Amino acid sequence: MAKKQSRPGKGAPRRAGQDWDFPADGDGAPALHGYLALPASGHGRGVLVLQEWWGLVDHIRDVCDRLAREGFVALAPDLYHGERARDPDAAGRLMMDLEIPRAERDLAAAAQALLGHQSVTGPRLGAIGFCMGGQLALFAATRNPRIGAVVDFYGIHPRVTLDFSQLEAAVLGLFGERDSSVPPEAARKLESDLQSAGKRVRIRIFSGVGHAFFNDTRPDVYDATAATSAWADTLAFLRQELG
Repeated sequence: MAKKQSRPGKGAPRRAGQDWDFPADGDGAPALHGYLALPASGHGRGVLVLQEWWGLVDHIRDVCDRLAREGFVALAPDLYHGERARDPDAAGRLMMDLEIPRAERDLAAAAQALLGHQSVTGPRLGAIGFCMGGQLALFAATRNPRIGAVVDFYGIHPRVTLDFSQLEAAVLGLFGERDSSVPPEAARKLESDLQSAGKRVRIRIFSGVGHAFFNDTRPDVYDATAATSAWADTLAFLRQELG
């Protein structure tokens, strides 16, 4: 069972990004909130970063910062609108209470805002998601042809339905051999479904690791070797697909 989220220590690196409000998708809707990280160069390809079931927590901000240090402009929209979970029961409730039509609108607004940001270059975005966010990254790409690359870290959400006939993005899937939430057979089925739909996909199943192996704020599940390899794959994939 997942344990509580830990907080970064005093030695955590300074944030590269900042909180950012952007227009909602719809007239009169309140502004949406997210975390935006810019590269030192001031410009780069845009990447959406989609949260785990915990919410927009420090781990997700850190992923944005890491992408910025690699030359990308990274935006993590707050899909829970300010709510955070500190324990698995609360996280599960937030995930299941997520209104998918509202999340779809929020994802569309985030993509539009990121594409319109003065620092973003190129016509297409990448999308990276973790756990719940992995499934939502795929979902967003089936709704938005301007998402050209999806990195799905052990994605799962029982109420998200995917129509791969509408997908134009290439997909990189990163899963753990010992993941009881998204077991290897689920990862292989995803690969088979994408291939049957004629989509470009690469799935990696990392030996000996479980769900959330990339989350370094959770020492009970984090695996440094798998995470380092998965990150290298992620960067290479985004650079190849986004240019």
